[in-house]
Amino acid sequence: MLGNLPKETTSFVGRNRELSRLDRDLERHRLITLVGSGGVGKSRLALRAARAAGGAGTFRDGVAWADLSPLHGDRLLLSTVSDACDLSDHTPRMPVDALCEWLMGKELLLVLDSCEHLTGPCRAMVGDLLTTVPGLTVLTTSRQPLGMDDERLVEVCPLRGDGPDALELFRQRVATAAADRGALLPGEREDGEGRGGGTDAGWEGAGPDAAARWICHRLEGIPLALELAAAQAGRSGVPDVAERLGSRLDVLRAADGAAVRPERHRTMLTTIGWSHELCAPLERLLWARLSVFRGDFEETTARAVCAGGPLETERIGPLLDRLVAASVLTSVKSEGGSGIRYRMLDTIREYGGFWLRTLREEGAVADRHAEHFLAFAARADAEWLGPEQAHWYRRVGDVHTDLCTALDHLLAVSPDRALRLMGLVGFFWSCCGHLHEARDYLEQALAAHPDDGPHRTRGLWALGVAVTLQGEYDTARRISDACARSASRDEDARGTLAAAYLGGLIALLTGRALDADRLAADALGAAAAGPFDSADGLRCHLVRVFALTGLGRLPEARERALFLRRGCVERGESWTRAYLDYQLSLIALFAGEPLDAAEHARAMLAGKSGIGDSFGIALGLDLLAAAIAAAGDGERAGQVYGTGQAFWSTVGHPQRGTPELATVREQCERAARAVVGDTVYETAYLRGTTTDLESGLKAALVPPPG
Repeated sequence: MLGNLPKETTSFVGRNRELSRLDRDLERHRLITLVGSGGVGKSRLALRAARAAGGAGTFRDGVAWADLSPLHGDRLLLSTVSDACDLSDHTPRMPVDALCEWLMGKELLLVLDSCEHLTGPCRAMVGDLLTTVPGLTVLTTSRQPLGMDDERLVEVCPLRGDGPDALELFRQRVATAAADRGALLPGEREDGEGRGGGTDAGWEGAGPDAAARWICHRLEGIPLALELAAAQAGRSGVPDVAERLGSRLDVLRAADGAAVRPERHRTMLTTIGWSHELCAPLERLLWARLSVFRGDFEETTARAVCAGGPLETERIGPLLDRLVAASVLTSVKSEGGSGIRYRMLDTIREYGGFWLRTLREEGAVADRHAEHFLAFAARADAEWLGPEQAHWYRRVGDVHTDLCTALDHLLAVSPDRALRLMGLVGFFWSCCGHLHEARDYLEQALAAHPDDGPHRTRGLWALGVAVTLQGEYDTARRISDACARSASRDEDARGTLAAAYLGGLIALLTGRALDADRLAADALGAAAAGPFDSADGLRCHLVRVFALTGLGRLPEARERALFLRRGCVERGESWTRAYLDYQLSLIALFAGEPLDAAEHARAMLAGKSGIGDSFGIALGLDLLAAAIAAAGDGERAGQVYGTGQAFWSTVGHPQRGTPELATVREQCERAARAVVGDTVYETAYLRGTTTDLESGLKAALVPPPG
């Protein structure tokens, strides 16, 4: 299984000997580190080796890929690796303990790409994982070893500068650059005028083939250096690039005097610097400003953060195209083909960051970056109750790393805005499994900004939701009480509804349905607003539906649920609708209507899978299994129960939910066993637990024939 391996967007050339060696090493060693300087091709080699291992079935549970290059510090290290391993832990345990428990018993290849800036934290994490998980193999890429016992070091050298692979790579990239070359920006000429100087004279009279061989030799076969040179050759021709690059290398080496070690590091930096000089002034300015992004970004985001001064907004799009053509950026289509996302390699980002500091714009650009993501979060929150809800869940997930970058900056310079940002995204994060980050950032922001106000109420609410989902109900109650007091002091109507939802949620999960109903009803009565006037109000109405079911007032609960569901369908809202389907499924089971119960459970699962809510998926699978069992299909019920257990494992909890669900589970499981016998049931259950999550969920969503 190939897991979450990134797509290869360009051809792979050579490295047959290295791949054969890696294939053998992966069978004999549990920790392998590919070491080499920046731009030498460590990540591409690791990706190709991991893809081969996954395709061959070398590791029973497949391959997990964690890209560490966007991380600034180790705060997100464990959550990044957990995400790569399909773990969205909902417990208050130490994240490394949760990850070790999740991986226990698995035979998995874990790839940690770009560890050089986190060698200490990676060393500690990998040590814990390898000690605890006998079936785990770890492949890392880094500019320096992790420094661990039994670490197998594989030095990744450049391609031979005078060999066929370097020449083939260069030729392929030149051909691609020439084919993809876009139109020049207004006022620029193909001869390079206004782009850092240079002449159009031929390269010592030699033809393109000789010039290409010379470039490969002088750039020592370093893949990234060859790609940067090839991008320029696609514009102005190989001989022209050979002449300009040769002058650049000769001047620098003469100026440096003594050689800088390692030699290939100087060559790489020289090539990046040369590419930088060949960029137009506005391209160089955009390059510097784009270095603030830690993850992928879109053109609209680049416009918001990077425009200003001479860099006009309307020029950002064409300039991004030029930086892609120069191999400064890579571009890929978003999932579903909805747009283009850009990324900057860490080696090139470091160079851009140096120029951003040199320009003394680092603080200003970081401010704009943080303000953009604050506005982004405000829009996501404002559109939560509408047809774009699922879209915003995906968007918030896509920019997770940059949201954290913005939070880190705001915590240092503006704690009140950091608290506001966390109050806006905390619920999104909690629903999609980022509970540890949500709790950590919220606790920091609340401590850094203790002043009263709506932002504090919102922060307490988001923190309470995270802590509740982690199962720490006593702590959650204290936070809930503080949230209610904060809302009352500020006479904050929205905060009052949010506090009532939090209090009601805790009451429901601890078996106090009457208290939940009272809290929600009182808040809704005071607000005197319709159910779809606000997201907080709608969530309080949802609490009442859950409470009425728990109190046994099933006709009333069903009537309310159907009314609210119709409103959600009209508005395209999915989160509340999914939980209403959950309640309708449970009510149908209580009423002896298993087919209706199964239909509502599948609708709930479709909604939760659309936003990546593993906790909600686990709840829905349990309910679907109960409905299937009640309909008399004991074997299929066992398999769906098994798939549900696999999802419960991903959140680190045993089966949870409101108390009334536990009784339904037990009764329906007994019925399923009685129909098919213990042996058939256990076999089906095991099949459900061992099938990969995506396939298991897809199978559960298929209704029976007829």
